[in-house]
Amino acid sequence: MFNSLINLFFPKVCAGCKSFIGTNEYIICTVCRHELPLTNHHLNSENEAFKKFYGRIPVEHVSALLYFHKKGMVQEIIHNLKYKGHEEIGSFLGEWYASDLKNNSIVNNVDVIIPVPLHKKRLKERGYNQVTNFGLALSENFKIPMNDSILKRKVYSKTQSKKNLLGRTEGIETVFDVAFTEEDINKHYLLIDDVLTTGATLEACSKALLKIPGAKISIVCMAMAHS
Repeated sequence: MFNSLINLFFPKVCAGCKSFIGTNEYIICTVCRHELPLTNHHLNSENEAFKKFYGRIPVEHVSALLYFHKKGMVQEIIHNLKYKGHEEIGSFLGEWYASDLKNNSIVNNVDVIIPVPLHKKRLKERGYNQVTNFGLALSENFKIPMNDSILKRKVYSKTQSKKNLLGRTEGIETVFDVAFTEEDINKHYLLIDDVLTTGATLEACSKALLKIPGAKISIVCMAMAHS
C-alpha cells in the first residue's frame, strides 16, 4: 500500500521516452525495450567493436549491448544514468547484457571486472561512478569479483561529452595508471564503460592494465556510438 501511494504521487517514468511505466514494467517501458537498437555483438566475435581496436591493443573480446545515436533513446537513457542519479539503469543494463553474454566462453574465463575509473574529484562531484552498478550486475551473474582500486585516473579533466574528437584523444595516454600486487599477475581483466566512442579512453585504460605481467584484456560497454 505504501509503494502504491508513492507511485500515485511520484509516478515512475520510462528512462527512454519519459512516459509513465506500468506495474509490470521496470526502468524502461515495454515499447522502448523493443525499440532499443541492439548491436548483437555477442553473436559475432569479430564484430565492429572488436575491430575498432585492431592494431591498437591486444584484446580477447569487445562488445556493447546497444547502439548510441545522437539525440536518440539510448543517449537519453545514458544521460539519465550519468547525470540524473538513476544508478538503477546501470543494474538494469548489466542484468540484460549478462543474459546475452552467459554463453560466451571468453567472458566466462574473466578473472576480474574493472570499471573505467573517475578521478576522485569527479567522483565527489557526481557522487557515483555510472558504470559501477553495471559492473556489479555482471559480477553477480558471472560470479566474478569487481575491483575498482587497480586502475586509477590520475588527471582530472572536463567530461568527454563536452570535448570534440581531438580533445577526447589528446593526452589520454597519461591519464591512467595501475597499482597492482603479485596476486594481480596473469589475470584476464574485463574492462567496462558506458559508451564506446573513439576507443581512446578504453585503449589508454587497457595499456595501463597491460603493465601487469601476463594481463589479458576484454571490453564490454553498455553502448557504442554509431553513425
